[in-house]
Amino acid sequence: MKRLIISGLALLWLFPAFAQNASPQAFTLKQAVAYTLQNNVSIANADLSITDADQLIKETMSIGMPKLNAGINYQRFIDIPTSLVPAEFFGGNPGEFAEVQFGTNHTLNASLDFNVLAFDGTFLVGLQASRLFKEYTGIQKLQVEQELKTNVTKAYLGTLVVKENQAILEKNITNLEKTLNETKALYKEGFVEQLDVDRLELSLQNLKTELDNLARQEDIVKNALKFAMGYPVTEELVIEDNIEGLLASGFTATLDEKLDLNNRAEIKVVDKGLELNDMDVKQYKAGYLPSVVVFASYQQSLQTNELFKSPYNWFPTTVAGLQINVPIFDGFEKRSKIQRAEISKRKAQNQRKELVQALNLNVENAKIAYRNAAEQLESQKRNLALAERIYKTTQIKYSEGVGSSIEVTQAEQSLYQTQGNYINALYNLLVAKADLELALGK
Repeated sequence: MKRLIISGLALLWLFPAFAQNASPQAFTLKQAVAYTLQNNVSIANADLSITDADQLIKETMSIGMPKLNAGINYQRFIDIPTSLVPAEFFGGNPGEFAEVQFGTNHTLNASLDFNVLAFDGTFLVGLQASRLFKEYTGIQKLQVEQELKTNVTKAYLGTLVVKENQAILEKNITNLEKTLNETKALYKEGFVEQLDVDRLELSLQNLKTELDNLARQEDIVKNALKFAMGYPVTEELVIEDNIEGLLASGFTATLDEKLDLNNRAEIKVVDKGLELNDMDVKQYKAGYLPSVVVFASYQQSLQTNELFKSPYNWFPTTVAGLQINVPIFDGFEKRSKIQRAEISKRKAQNQRKELVQALNLNVENAKIAYRNAAEQLESQKRNLALAERIYKTTQIKYSEGVGSSIEVTQAEQSLYQTQGNYINALYNLLVAKADLELALGK
């Protein structure tokens, strides 16, 4: 027993160490999207809507199911009702009335009632509509999934931009520290001024400050990604992909691809909504048909003046029947409902036409934006190579004493600006690709 206690205490002591050494979860872009589709709250709510639609079907089906009810009714007559009957029935004088009381002080009825809806047109159409509504909620889930994929992709790309900026800043800091050390050595030899050293130290400090700011910005964009994914914000998350890797792995778009409306969940939602509109019309028209209900009832009745004294005399009553309701005139209520449903359907058809035009326009604009982003990236690549070459040349000229520190400062600032432009161009291209994928319904 003592050994078990010691072993248990050892495990408790080691558990925090295991927890601290647990490695954070790492995600590629595809893994982040897959995680989102499993854990995002919007997906969970979409699944609940589908489950709710299942229950709606069962609720609608219950209307046509047989119903069986049992009941007990007890009455205690403190004063038995009095009736007046002609007195001559009992040998009295004509024209006079005798007061008589019928019944007992206690009445107990036990009943069993059964009924079933044999036919009702509105019920049958309503059952079809409830099943159609489940399909509608399923398509809505597809729409949610498409939107989440795009949102998570953009949030993930935002983290990649921060990482890329950090890598460039770290590279710039390393290069600048090397230049600063060389300049300090030249200053000791009397070849440069203190101003040149101060300028480099200031520039280096600015880069380090910017790197610190990026570290805090990384936390912000990662938290935004975690929220979009449905990932716990308090837990660590590692980004595995990088921008260059995504581009190298075929993260490009095909601009000659046409829009297939079947790939857009919005169109499917509208089409299913049109089917529901048809069901509304059909249900209102079914209201003109008669409905048939079959019913049966069995009852036992006890009537006595002494409730707890035998003998007990029970009197049965059994009845079965058929009830047919035939609508004849409702003040044109159903006709007005049918006309309104037809109007709603025509409005939905017009909205579908407008939606198709908007989706095609969205695809064309997304293609243009992607083409522009791709051209801009190529231009920024050339600009970056040129800015790096200029910066290196000015450094060489400065170290050889044929250039000025102003030229180096200008080349340095131009390089940093071009690096930022290049990163933005990379991000814009990837976002344009994500927008095009969404427009094409992928």
